[in-house]
Order: sequence, then C-alpha cells, then structure tokens
Amino acid sequence: MNLGTYLTRSAKFRPDSEAVVCGDSRLTYRELDDSTNRLASALMRTGLGIGDAVATFAGNCGELVVTEMAVCKAGFVRVPVNARLGADELGHVLRDANVKSLFVDPAHAVVALKVVADLGLDIAVYDYGNSTPGADRYTDLLADGLGDPVAVDLTEDAPAVLNYTSGSTGKLKAAVQTYGNRLANMRKRLMSPTGAPTETDRYLAPGPITHASGMMMLGVLARGGAVVVLPAFDTELFLRTIEKERITTTFVVPTMLNMLMDHPAANDVDLSSLRCVGVGGAPVSPQRLRDAVAMFGPVIMQGYGLGETTSGITVLTYDDVVRGVESDPELLMSCGRPVFDTEVRVVDDAGNELPAGGIGEIVARGPDCVREYWREPDLSAETFVDGWVHTGDVGYFRRDGYLFIVDRKKDMIISGGFNIYCSEVEAALYEHPAVSGACVVGVPDEKWGEAVKAVVVTRIPVTEVELIEHCAERLARMKKPRSIDFVDSLPVNRNGKIDRKSVRECYWAQGARHVN
Repeated sequence: MNLGTYLTRSAKFRPDSEAVVCGDSRLTYRELDDSTNRLASALMRTGLGIGDAVATFAGNCGELVVTEMAVCKAGFVRVPVNARLGADELGHVLRDANVKSLFVDPAHAVVALKVVADLGLDIAVYDYGNSTPGADRYTDLLADGLGDPVAVDLTEDAPAVLNYTSGSTGKLKAAVQTYGNRLANMRKRLMSPTGAPTETDRYLAPGPITHASGMMMLGVLARGGAVVVLPAFDTELFLRTIEKERITTTFVVPTMLNMLMDHPAANDVDLSSLRCVGVGGAPVSPQRLRDAVAMFGPVIMQGYGLGETTSGITVLTYDDVVRGVESDPELLMSCGRPVFDTEVRVVDDAGNELPAGGIGEIVARGPDCVREYWREPDLSAETFVDGWVHTGDVGYFRRDGYLFIVDRKKDMIISGGFNIYCSEVEAALYEHPAVSGACVVGVPDEKWGEAVKAVVVTRIPVTEVELIEHCAERLARMKKPRSIDFVDSLPVNRNGKIDRKSVRECYWAQGARHVN
C-alpha cells in the first residue's frame, strides 16, 4: 500500500483542478503530484530509505502539503514538529526520532540550525524560503528530483507519523501512527455521515496543518477537492477567506470558535458556501454550539478523538446539533456516537464495561488506534491494553448510544469528597451572555481540600457575585465556583486549546501538594 497513490489518482482524474491554495500560491493536482514525486525522489537520492525520519518545523504553507505527500510516497516517517516549540524541545524531538532531514521556514530556520549545530546532529536542513545562510535551498532539492512516479510499497504496520504531544509531566511523547492508522482515518473521512469530501469541496485549514487541521487533507485530496491553507489563524482573515474562496468545509477548535463569535466581521461576510463546520480538539459548551448555529447555520458538527486514535472516534452530526438546539438540550453536551469500525466503551478501574449512565474511563479500539508510544515501553503498557487505547477521559453513555465526556481524569476536582467536573461548571458559565472565555480549576482549600475556581474573560461588565449566582441556579451548590478571577485573556497551549495546567499552576505554586 501507499497513501500517495490517492493523490496520483486525483491528478490523473482532475489534473487542472486546484489542489492546494495558501496565500498567493496555488497548485493544481498535476503540479502537486509532480512536486511530491520530485521531492520524494530527491530525498531518496540523498540516501534516505524506508522508515527514515523526516521532520518539519514551520508555520502553515503550501510546501508542508508537498512534504507530507512526498514522505508518504517514499515510505519515510514524518515527524511534524509544532512550530511553537522552543529550542530545547526541538532538540529533544530531533534526537528522540533520529531525524535525518528537517524542513523549515525562514521564521524557524535560524533556531533549527543552531539546535542541530549545538547538539552535533547529522541532519540536512532545508529552507522553504531559500534564504537562510547555512540551510540548503528547498528549490534546489526539488530540482534534483525526478518527475517519475514514486510509490514505495509498504505494509499497514509501517510507522507513518510520530505525533509528539506533551504528557501530564510535560515531557514530549510520540504516538506512533502507522500507515494503516492513517488509511483508516482517510476511510472515515470519505464515509463521514456529515462533511464527507467531494470533488467540488474546498476545505479550509485554519490551524496548524501538521496537527488537527491537517487530518482532513488526505481525504480531500483523495476525492479531488481543494485544500485552502490559512498561513496563520486570524479571525477576520478566516471569515474573509470563506467568502473569497467559497469554502465548503472547515474545522475549528473551541478557542477559535470563541474568537469568531466575538468578531464584528462575522455579520458582514457571506458564509452561505459552508455546508459543514467541524468543532473539536477540546470540549465546547452547549451555549457556544447554539451561538455557532445562529452564526453559521445548521452546519455545525462535533467530533471526539485524540492523537492516539489518529481520527475521530465519535461524531455528533449537524442533525444531532440542530435537535439539541430545538428539542434535546442535553445532546449539546455530547460528543456524539461511535462511528464505523471503531469500538468505544466506558470502563471501570478494573477494565469492566459499564452500563449506560455509568461513569468511567473512555477506551477505544479499531484500525485507526495507535498501539505504542515511540521508545516509551512503560507508558505504552499503561495506555495501550489488550488492543484498547485508554484515553484518560472520563465519561458515560446515554441509553441511545450518545457519549458524554465529563472531564479528564487529572482535571477532576475533588472537594469535600465530591467529584466535580470542570467542563460542567464551564458550560454553566458560558450560558451567561457576559462570558467570552472560561477555565475552571481546583485550588487549595484548607477545609475542603480543593475549591472550585473560575477564571473568566468577559465581553461586557459583570460581577463575581452575579456569575456565582448564575452558576448556583444551574448547578448543585458544591459545584458552583467559590471564587472568580477576571482576566483579559486565557493562556492557550501550542495547539490553540485553553491551557488548564498553566492556569492551575499559579494557584498551586505555594501549596503543600500539587495536582497534575
């Protein structure tokens, strides 16, 4: 098998159709297929072979799409390095993955070259901008390649991507996504009950395409649609791009959705081309889903997945969301039902499946699920058990099969012996019209062990007492915030999600014990 063959097939069927758009750069399928063949063959001519690691350290650009597909064609292992990582973290990834070639943009080239030199690594560094002294020119590498088709035959178990993320300790760990995992992800995209790509689709990737925003690309390219890459997320640029490029599908994380809801341009642009707006990557409040339907129309869907599952394992369709808005409000707290060939269960601490309504850990099994972390046998044994991925998320099933996530295991607040889920308190806060952003954490409390603290961003003035009373009307008394801090903005992590750990740490810095 080779995932690059799906691009080659689209190039044969639709050679002159647009494949990739980023800023002023536009590539047809013929041009994309040719560039990926040339890059794959050029890297092979430098001595790289099947299973060698090729990393990228760059912001969004069309060259990243070329590199990803070239890596697929040649059978290399792709190592997408988050562009927000610091020098020490970059060095850790490069050494841990044994990277042979590294692609950078001008903004990251100098840091990358210094890290490679300081650590004495034997890594070829290629600059997409062709302008950084000491780095090889990307265009020169392309020129060294041949235009003949490249499609190295691979097994489904061959490693495809080392997906590095931070664990609870802060140490970067890599889920080993195989080519079979990535194929299963593509298959799910093509069979999606909502948002399945067609050859007329134009998918907008607003976040880093090396991560969640890029997971839809292979499915779009396999169907002959167009991938429109936003160089960097900007609310007005996002909205204007939908109008200009006649975008049909897109994917946003809740932080982006919050920013869009508050932007004045939202009422001035034509969003009628949209048929599907996916939301995922972190919990989203029911009120935000209602707001999104009011803004974009009945085209909002939500999914749940993680790096260890490669793809979404549940889907809340836009019909489900509309039903939640109109007649079943509880449904807006759900992340949907399991889809296709992925099994999802809720289990107790002993691994026994719980009945509907029973709260436990969410586990998943299927062809899209990862089986190990890179060079982390102990962590692998803890997370991947008998073919099941233990997600670390706590949830329950409704009788009709809808899954509800109540919290991360490590995010749960225990106050006076009661379990309090941050997401439930945040959902109540978001129902107040003054609240633009919210993060709930447990803070030290001598009497109760932990107390509920809310950190809130507002769009209009509101008092602490008003918000606490608002929550008290919607939650059990022990769940309402004991105190609220108001801030101008909430910290976000490298993937654009609210950084709960960072918020919590400032309150526990002087405490006698810490939570992770």
